[in-house]
Amino acid sequence: MAQRQLRRAWVSSLLVTTLVALPIAGMTGFLIITASAIATPEERTAAELGDMEAWIAPSGVPGEGFWQVPTEPEWNGYPIDADGVMTMPDGEPLDDPTGLLAAGTEILPISKGMVSVATDDGSVVLPAWAGTTWDPRFGEAFVLVAGDRPVATRDAMVTTAALERLGLEIGDTLRLSGGPSFTVTGTLDAATIADGAAAVFLPEHARGAVGGTQKWYLPELRLSWADVQRLNDDGGVVAYSRTVALDPPEFSNRYYSSASTDRWAKMWPLVLMLSVAALFAGYVVVMLAGAAFAVAARRQQRALAVAASVGANRRDLSRVVLLQGTALGLVGGVVGIAGGIGIAALVIALGSSGTTMFWGFHVPWELLAVVLVFAVIVGTVSAWMPARTVGRTDAIRALRGARRPQRPVVARPIWGSVLIVSGVAITLLCAFAVAAINATNFFGYDSLMRYLPAYGIVVGPIVAQFGILLSGRWLLWTASRGLSRTGMAAKLASRDAAANASRTVPAFAAIAATVFIGVFALSQSSMQTAQTARLWYYDAPPGSIAIPIWPGSSSSGVLDAEDAEAGTAAALQIAHDAGADRAAVVSRQLSTVWAYPSADEVPDDVTFTIALLGEQHLLDPDVQDSSTFGQDPSNPISVVAAEDVAVVMGVELTASALAAYRDGAALVADDRFVSDGAIDIATFAGTDVYEGRVPDNIWERRPDAPIVAEPQRTERLEAIVVDAPLQPVAIAVAPSTGERLDMVLMPERVVATTPAPPTWAERDRMQAQAELLSGASFTLAPGVEEGPPSDAAWMVPLLAVVAVLVLGASAVALGLARFERRPDDATIAAVGGTRSLRRGIGFWQGLIIAGLGTLAGAAVGVLPPIGFSIQSGGAQQVSDIPWWLIATLVVALPLAIAVTNWLVPPRNPDLTRRTAIT
Repeated sequence: MAQRQLRRAWVSSLLVTTLVALPIAGMTGFLIITASAIATPEERTAAELGDMEAWIAPSGVPGEGFWQVPTEPEWNGYPIDADGVMTMPDGEPLDDPTGLLAAGTEILPISKGMVSVATDDGSVVLPAWAGTTWDPRFGEAFVLVAGDRPVATRDAMVTTAALERLGLEIGDTLRLSGGPSFTVTGTLDAATIADGAAAVFLPEHARGAVGGTQKWYLPELRLSWADVQRLNDDGGVVAYSRTVALDPPEFSNRYYSSASTDRWAKMWPLVLMLSVAALFAGYVVVMLAGAAFAVAARRQQRALAVAASVGANRRDLSRVVLLQGTALGLVGGVVGIAGGIGIAALVIALGSSGTTMFWGFHVPWELLAVVLVFAVIVGTVSAWMPARTVGRTDAIRALRGARRPQRPVVARPIWGSVLIVSGVAITLLCAFAVAAINATNFFGYDSLMRYLPAYGIVVGPIVAQFGILLSGRWLLWTASRGLSRTGMAAKLASRDAAANASRTVPAFAAIAATVFIGVFALSQSSMQTAQTARLWYYDAPPGSIAIPIWPGSSSSGVLDAEDAEAGTAAALQIAHDAGADRAAVVSRQLSTVWAYPSADEVPDDVTFTIALLGEQHLLDPDVQDSSTFGQDPSNPISVVAAEDVAVVMGVELTASALAAYRDGAALVADDRFVSDGAIDIATFAGTDVYEGRVPDNIWERRPDAPIVAEPQRTERLEAIVVDAPLQPVAIAVAPSTGERLDMVLMPERVVATTPAPPTWAERDRMQAQAELLSGASFTLAPGVEEGPPSDAAWMVPLLAVVAVLVLGASAVALGLARFERRPDDATIAAVGGTRSLRRGIGFWQGLIIAGLGTLAGAAVGVLPPIGFSIQSGGAQQVSDIPWWLIATLVVALPLAIAVTNWLVPPRNPDLTRRTAIT
């Protein structure tokens, strides 16, 4: 009987199947794409080794109990004591691990790093390998695509994408920047990079140009787990062995376990995230499909009443409707899974040709079986309420076709109101609880009490949503009474919505759930983005180039003056090559006291000058946390030439302020240093700095800390307070002022402006130049300051998704309303109702359903952000929520839906027989 009813009502069956299939297709596609991005042991081994047996590489100190995870050599460490502490021993890894292998073992050394390749426009830095990667024994790890394998010492290979990137063809010359040239003999594909990635493969003698890390591959020697452990312990050498990877032993310690490296363990976090999305999608589908079942069940009343008259009991009638839901859930699940597999196949096929890495086409059948069960459950639950209603129907009245107007049950709005108030209370109470807990140290940071109330901030609004759902019929009834005086169209539309609450309430509940998610995400993200903008640390004014100068690879961690000057010259060269029209050097004080072994050996002429922060701004180390946001309060003075202030700080000074700056005034971006229009400067002896007797401008002095020394000299400088964002320069003085204060200066960074923002190609060239110019004495790290992220990057897609989901839910609800309203339309037309009246009814139905849903969802959606704002203690501010945008969404979206429903003309009314309502 259920099968026959599904065929008769094929339109509603198709609708329910589609509603179930859409989220199932998305879930299936997500699972397959995720699984395909995770390698199986066989795929990982083929990509790492090809046909080789193993590779080894030095990583730890020999003889110190070094260990590794069997299948993840990069996860390694040293012995862990009973307290869970791992102590790093002194010493260096081996330069060459081959001495640990038996004599005569065949070895292929391969290095992987980066290399700068010359192009017609300059240069570009690409991933590179050095060694015989084209050896046929590498099999799937390095696959010959086109051309021939190198035979001469000046032959090389590249990926297909590198040919396009460099504008080369097979047989052309590949030139390294400032290095040798090679003839490209063919193209090679590396399994560990995406097909669309550009890379080069050089002979072994180019290892110096490639740098990076080196591995020694073993074509013939098999390594058991015992062999790997011996290499770990004796030589601090890690190994990736085919034998171990394909049959890994059990492994666990305080840091790692075998389970954490399992392929499924990597998928479970994504599966959990998908489960949350599935619950939301399932709720929306249950609401909309439930509305469709409610309409279909009313169409089946006479047939079911006939079945009841010949002996079917209430359970039989309910079971007929439930079986329809189960069947449609099963069909929708199968169709959705099939569609999801097709979508995933298309995405993987398109993505594999770009820069996305897919290992294969992995279908997690176990999880897809769970998805199918979920689809069946959703379909069954969708039919549960209509089935319950059918089971309670009076068969005699159903045979007569009589209908009674529905009235709200008193208990439902009462319980709904209780849930709404409870949800709001839970949100606010949990927010205040989290704020209070965070302000004390009563609970440890790993205590459940620190995190449990945070969940209540989100659970509360969900409870409130269920309250709205329970009160839905009463809300419609109240709206109907209010709109009865608005006009005939509004009166009829609102009464129809209230009389058919089983169709209307699920529809606006689905809309409310969608808007809730959207408003929640919109509000929370806006607050976090605004918080990020307030705390954003600018390396330079927006759009400018910043090139910090860091110590080099062979330095002791501190730049000396000579290396700093060389780094400055290189940074200026990079800036000018990038098209900079203005470039400025920022200098800071060089502290040389740590170059001496003790305080007694610090010369008397070594001093250190700082600006003093008022005691009222110092933090209590026992109560407050500190964040300097990238600045150095203990050395806050930077030296900037007067003509470079605009370039470095992004502020324009008046002529009088600029003159005062040249005469000795200080530019102050952090007004905490200012008191009575000036800043306090103090010069301390180097010995005092060494002994920690100098203020750090962060913390209040502890009683057991050394007493602050008397400064050798103090001075007050006139302060010119500027409105500048958080940046490296907290206080700036002119070079002449720094010289007068006896500050020993050292260049710290170069800041440059360009007529137009640098393109990505120009940024690549800057990085390539920095790689080439950096070395043992200094390191350059150029970058373009973009400023904080913009809301538009995520706000427009989010609003688009919300609008599409609301429009889809509204289309389903209004389509069902039009379908079920056909007899009413015929009656209205029969008594003289005009076409415009019927259009007006459609307008008001759209406005009521979408309006109630959008308003309810928005009202509940702002609750979690308000709660998180309270618990953040003011870090996230409610004023940052885009209230105007939410209000526009609440007003414009229902109006757009209502207007669209008005524009779609009603069908010509069918002749029908209406039974009197008794």
